Amino acid sequence: MNDTAATSDGFNPRLIAAVVAIGIVAFVALWALIALGPQVSSGNDGGGHALSKAAPGYAGIVDLVERAGADVDLRRRVETTNYEEYEPLLVLTPTHRTRAPEIAELLDAQRSTAALIVLPKWRTMAVPGQTQKPGWVSAGFPTRPPAAMLPPAHFGEVEIKAAPSKAQEVPARLAGRSFAAWLPGNVQTITGDNLETLIAGPNGGAVLAQVGDRDLYILADPDLINNFAFASREKAAGGVMLIDAIAEYADADGLAFDLTLNGFGGQRSLLRFAFVPPFIGITLCLIAAGLLALWQAWMRFGPALNPRRAIPVSKAALIANSADLIRQARRELDGADAFVKSQRIAIARRLHAPGGLDDEATDRWIDKHLGAGSEPFSSLARRLPLARNTHEFLEGAQALHDIRKDLLRDS
Repeated sequence: MNDTAATSDGFNPRLIAAVVAIGIVAFVALWALIALGPQVSSGNDGGGHALSKAAPGYAGIVDLVERAGADVDLRRRVETTNYEEYEPLLVLTPTHRTRAPEIAELLDAQRSTAALIVLPKWRTMAVPGQTQKPGWVSAGFPTRPPAAMLPPAHFGEVEIKAAPSKAQEVPARLAGRSFAAWLPGNVQTITGDNLETLIAGPNGGAVLAQVGDRDLYILADPDLINNFAFASREKAAGGVMLIDAIAEYADADGLAFDLTLNGFGGQRSLLRFAFVPPFIGITLCLIAAGLLALWQAWMRFGPALNPRRAIPVSKAALIANSADLIRQARRELDGADAFVKSQRIAIARRLHAPGGLDDEATDRWIDKHLGAGSEPFSSLARRLPLARNTHEFLEGAQALHDIRKDLLRDS
């Protein structure tokens, strides 16, 4: 086995760091899409709302009214502020699953703003195996919506009918203007004690009705203004004239299509607050703190350390190990003669003592170089080997070491 294979790590640190970074980014992006998905969605899903380009949708009339120069607003949240100089006609496009409290909440939030409720009619589906354009529907069948979706507190008791009839053109007059309303086959109508008919159906009931004397209107059949009506130029022109007449009749300054009833609203939620101002700053701070914690953990621990040698290779380690062996064997006093001899030789060599001197003569020669008041080197050299315990040995050895330090000026 070569050294590279033996010392290589199990994981590449850069690869692990990249995986962790990608995981963090993907996690944050997932929760951001969950929170803000309804607001950033294109909405071209084949439903009956202002973003849909399918037959039940209203993208056609929205585009045409915008091209005509009118103000059109697509609302993804419930607006509670009323502007004195700008009051649009709020167009609600509920689905068959919309509940009465949801419509009541929107109407109560708008207060005095004029509103038009376009009742749903079509249930759509995609036929398996059939190719179609994105956002289109493969098949649809008319379904009468439940009357319970309209809150009684605002509309009273109403009844929705779909009587068999032929597609036809009927004259209509609204806001002082006359125009042709193109009614589809099996037109959907509504009746109620508190409803005033503005455009009547062929078999009774109202296709367009006003609730009492309020600026609240109901369009019972959406085929008058949805994308299905744009199959011909005449029907498209009739739909635009109808919506324009309703806005003029309600003295509105523009159109505002609600999208919250169709699932594209940005309602209040803690998750959404984390990704919108002013709380986006706190979210970014938390993300930065998490990244700093990961960086600190990475720099603190780092890669695995190689195992150290049991006995370090150095003079200091050799001396320390030897001293430890002597201490464990309790043989400290046996080294007294060797210590005295080592100090004598070191001093004599550094001070250039005359050659041919024996140990006693060398000790007397060293004594001549000591200052007055110092204990002679010869006396310490004779006394140290006679030490009876470790304390006396350390005291004499320290005295010899001090003499050597004073004479040689080293440590």
